[in-house]
Amino acid sequence: MLTDHEAARLVEKLGLERKVRLLTGADTWRTGAETALGLRAMTLSDGPAGVRGTTWDERLTSLLLPSPTALAALWDEALVGEVGAVLAAQARRKGVDVVLAPTLNLHRSPLGGRHFECFSEDPWLAGRVGAALVRGVQGGGVAATAKHFVANDAETDRLTVDVRVGERALREVYLAPFEAAVEAGVWVVMSAYNRVGGVAMAASGLLREPLKAEWGFDGVVVSDWGAAREPLEGAAAGLDLVMPGPDGPWGEALAAAVREGRVPESAVDEKVTRLLRLASRVGALEDSGPSAPLPPPAGARAVARRVAASSAVLLRNDGTLPLRPRELRTVAVIGPHAVRPRVQGGGSAEVFPERVVSPLDGLRAALPGVRVVAVPGPGVSAEPVPLDPPLACLPGTDEPGVRLRMLDAAGGELYEEDRLSGRILEPRLVTGAHTVEVAARLVPGEAGVWTFGVAGWGRMSLSVDGRVVVDGVFPRNTDDPTAVHVKPPLRTGCVRLAAGRPVEVVAGRELGGDDGRAVLLCAAPPAGDPAEAVADAARAAAAADVAVVVVGTTEESESEGRDRSTLALPGSQDALVRAVLGAQPHTVVCVNAGGPVELPWRGQTPALLLTGFGGQEAGAGLADVLTGAAEPGGRLPTTWPGSLEEAPVRETRPTDGRLVYEEGLHLGYRAWLRAGTEPAFWFGHGLGYTRWAYESMEVGPAGDGGRFAVRVRVRNTGGRAGREVVQVYLERPDSALERPVRWLAGYAAVEAEPGAAVEAVVRVGARALEHWSVEEGGWRREPGVFTVRAGCSAGDLRLTGAVTAG
Repeated sequence: MLTDHEAARLVEKLGLERKVRLLTGADTWRTGAETALGLRAMTLSDGPAGVRGTTWDERLTSLLLPSPTALAALWDEALVGEVGAVLAAQARRKGVDVVLAPTLNLHRSPLGGRHFECFSEDPWLAGRVGAALVRGVQGGGVAATAKHFVANDAETDRLTVDVRVGERALREVYLAPFEAAVEAGVWVVMSAYNRVGGVAMAASGLLREPLKAEWGFDGVVVSDWGAAREPLEGAAAGLDLVMPGPDGPWGEALAAAVREGRVPESAVDEKVTRLLRLASRVGALEDSGPSAPLPPPAGARAVARRVAASSAVLLRNDGTLPLRPRELRTVAVIGPHAVRPRVQGGGSAEVFPERVVSPLDGLRAALPGVRVVAVPGPGVSAEPVPLDPPLACLPGTDEPGVRLRMLDAAGGELYEEDRLSGRILEPRLVTGAHTVEVAARLVPGEAGVWTFGVAGWGRMSLSVDGRVVVDGVFPRNTDDPTAVHVKPPLRTGCVRLAAGRPVEVVAGRELGGDDGRAVLLCAAPPAGDPAEAVADAARAAAAADVAVVVVGTTEESESEGRDRSTLALPGSQDALVRAVLGAQPHTVVCVNAGGPVELPWRGQTPALLLTGFGGQEAGAGLADVLTGAAEPGGRLPTTWPGSLEEAPVRETRPTDGRLVYEEGLHLGYRAWLRAGTEPAFWFGHGLGYTRWAYESMEVGPAGDGGRFAVRVRVRNTGGRAGREVVQVYLERPDSALERPVRWLAGYAAVEAEPGAAVEAVVRVGARALEHWSVEEGGWRREPGVFTVRAGCSAGDLRLTGAVTAG
């Protein structure tokens, strides 16, 4: 790695203007290059569940891995590390140097719209999982990015919200996962959009203290895209790199501030030094190579499939699972998510997967001798979806696809290409382009009123067979990059169509200003009768040996840029589940959601499985679990409420611009314990295909540093081999301080054959016994006895011991 002396010599070669130029991106995804230093541009890319690269183009696919919430459900840092290695390999093949992951914000409220991209409600678990992903990615010679620093735990008014959180909660809860990432050696940290304590995070003193000074972070602090909005914002603080570029608030303003003595040139030199250090680590400096060889490509899909299976959380099971294929003749696979599952959350981190294995695909492959019947059930959303094949054909043909054209101001064609989706986010710009047009031929499969939509900003139009259904100017009313460039609002119109009669659908959008280039051509067929669809599903379930119902959320309910307003499943899915349960006693319900949802029928479900957003191999992994080829190894990283009204912490909407974290230290399971109420499912909960007895626990003494070990003996009392996640929590009921009722201190996973006993060794770090002293400005340990409890969830603890802190 580049030494400080070598970096200083390189910095000395540059004048002020050239140094300042390096501190703003060269474009949307690349940093600046400097030939005098042998520095090439570094490429950054979104990447929590897959590495997209620098373009939004459905023809440039990426391996899609399970979502970060699914990674946290693994409770398996070694497997998370393998995921990181896969991400690094994908990044290297796409020419990406910096992956914008992991997201270390917390599941504070179940309404958070972007929780699928975060890990957990618990700061310790989020930190452990995040650190494992950091090590895996950077072990492949690619930089990981800890984001969004800090308290970016909701999406409502995310660009402007001012989070108010006490110093102790900030240190012990919200900063803790970032501290763990720094301890793991993370190379990049991203500052968030929001404010904390009235100060924008891009200019926050927290970037200096504790991030750089106390923790010793020696990498680059990059702004979230467009988060540095004011001249010189963060220039004198800890921000090092403004993205995107080439325009931004620094540039000549920063150079002038240095010349006038308002910003010391040493601050600029330090930022450039950090950029050069990052460049050295990823191989962007002349004569430097990546810190690791390129990993082999083999096994990436296998890892994705294994994670999809291992992260599945079995919430209930009366013995229906695993299925017994030899006893099955017919399996009914029910629900729209069974055929078109949600495999990733919505927003800037989306990728175009290489392929998607649906639950229906997975079960048909796993049960070759069984009749697997697909029943869609009622629709879950009336909002049109991108007009893609097989519905979309190229105009005037039967060939699948949509046609993109660039037109000049007079309507003359400048450029044409065929695409695979009506979702065009970054069409190629050509000189003189005035309008982007997307057109397709659609053959309606059913008669009725179809809904068509076009999304974007500015002047837009949409016509169906020459009939105009949308036409107007829709001015931009937000600066949120996701709303501008990724998910602009949809404008819709309706047309009655005859079955089998082709129609030509054309959407157009004028290009101009900074309103992005996205244009989405969308369509939705007539909504059928939900009651009739539910009845059809019940009949199919009754005629089968087993019914597998897949329900879940939609992109409207779980996406970057907005929080949820309800935890209810969209559409008539609750009615669907109840009808199938009434018709078939052997029913498995699979929940395809990235965050908690209400399951009012959960007590009547023979088998209930949470699959999360399982990535492109989701259906294969699910089939492995359902058939018993794999253990459902997942444990909940977040407490699930029975209903939104029962959740002790739920507010995501600011009041007068402020979002006050009134709960302090008490979020997630800690809030439930303080309230003395029972959730639907506790943090840490998850069943396997066997049973475990907790036999004994031995708590070692706390050493001088406060570390100690807990040894827990468990026995597999079931009929097959399995895996158990032994969790250790601490309590201090007689503390002189305000504390959570209990808090997670560590865990260890063990495996055993039927009847065998095994010892889980849980090593508890010093921080578990410490608290942040606001008065003394440091970590302190309260002397006395702490209760140690071990079990299989925050609400199911079976063994008790004690440890004395000195």
